[in-house]
Amino acid sequence: MQGETDLEHKFCRFEAEVTVRDEWMLEGYASRFGTPDQSGDVVARGAYAASLGRLASEGRQVKMLWQHDPAQPIGVWDEVREDEIGLHVRGHLLKEVARAREAAALIAAGAIDGLSIGYRTLRATKSEKGQRLLTELELWEVSLVTFPMLPTARVGAKGETLDAAALQDLAQAFHAARQELAQM
Repeated sequence: MQGETDLEHKFCRFEAEVTVRDEWMLEGYASRFGTPDQSGDVVARGAYAASLGRLASEGRQVKMLWQHDPAQPIGVWDEVREDEIGLHVRGHLLKEVARAREAAALIAAGAIDGLSIGYRTLRATKSEKGQRLLTELELWEVSLVTFPMLPTARVGAKGETLDAAALQDLAQAFHAARQELAQM
């Protein structure tokens, strides 16, 4: 059996569909169907269905982690489901956990604005352009993260906005750095 270190990750930035209520409640999309990420991967509609079914039948839940760190659970996903847009999640941060309180403060300040999934690819095909179409995934966790990878991600600083090209360059630099670190 493969260890958790073999997991792949996909990022999705908080957008208008993600809401934060009462400082502790989160809701939105952790993954979107048909949207290529920086590496060109696209998640197909239905890719999570079998995994979500297995988790439910075994009485297990998708974990809510901080930055994909299995030693840092920060909350509970109360609902994880597929819909026509993607993988919709709804959950709450645990007030009793110090890192969750930090996460709530960082989200409120706009310093953290991303969701990312930890998964294993069970089935995928490659297009003529070399793009992977992920058709079945084993979902392990959904994390709150600092740097989302989707091209539609926008980074804003107080009083200034970065253009799309600058954002893509930034995302690619972080992706390259993650790959280098993983090879060390």
